[in-house]
Amino acid sequence: MIKIPEGKKIRVIIDTDAACEADDPFAIVQALLSPKLIVKGILAEHFNEKDSVERSYREIKTILSAMKMDVPVYMGEEGALEPVDQAKYSEAVDFIAEEALRTDDKPLYILCQGAITNVAAAFRKYPEIIDKVTVIWIGTHGIEEKPAPFREFNAGNDVVAANEVLESGTDLWLIPSDVYTTILVGLAELKLKVLPCGEIGKHLYENMINYNLSPSAGWTQGESWSLGDSPAIAAAINPGLGKYVYAPAPHVNEDTSSSLKPDNPMIRVYKDVDSRYILEDFFAKLKLFAGIDKD
Repeated sequence: MIKIPEGKKIRVIIDTDAACEADDPFAIVQALLSPKLIVKGILAEHFNEKDSVERSYREIKTILSAMKMDVPVYMGEEGALEPVDQAKYSEAVDFIAEEALRTDDKPLYILCQGAITNVAAAFRKYPEIIDKVTVIWIGTHGIEEKPAPFREFNAGNDVVAANEVLESGTDLWLIPSDVYTTILVGLAELKLKVLPCGEIGKHLYENMINYNLSPSAGWTQGESWSLGDSPAIAAAINPGLGKYVYAPAPHVNEDTSSSLKPDNPMIRVYKDVDSRYILEDFFAKLKLFAGIDKD
């Protein structure tokens, strides 16, 4: 694997609804293969279906087994945030706080690839950690006030959590829908570049094909996909992978459109990312991991 200076490394927690679609596993693998990222734990996130946390947990474990890696995995919140006086917090929430409060000279990033419920719950229970982490989130339709082109999945699965994190004042890097949907790849390219890469390559490719053939994927184009969760990983590896602005955090409406709230905290909002950098970085690391090429 590629060697990098020790001082460049960062701690990361991956928060993922890994069993929801087929792109989360690609992002998880990219994180695990990136020498800059010290993966302290992976949190199973819900996707607003019964037993979705358990399903995400099992998919994370399947990925780790295929890669012969041992990383702590934690069960997250069972669904969208409950009212404060009814909340029962998951092991993921306590793990976030434990890592955030740890004395360590390496900064902590939480890389969020789904609903942001686990982070919101952690901020509720442990508000003292809000200024101790950087959150990178794939979610919302961004900062523009306009009709929602579709129900944005990640914010829509827990609108309350979305707004609590957006308005928390934490260091937040937002990658909205018009950016994360640009990570386009053809299934033919995945067959050539991913399938040959050992047990994990086979799992990633077959999982993608099986999902693409399922009724749940009726919205796709047929022979292509957007690896929309991968920018959360790539931005942690290279924050300069695209253009961004600083702006007041949006308020997410129930239909997942955004409202402007000038008094909201300032956040980083990516306006674009280099999709080929993201994809080629993943392909190269997977090939090296599988031993198809050598360091």
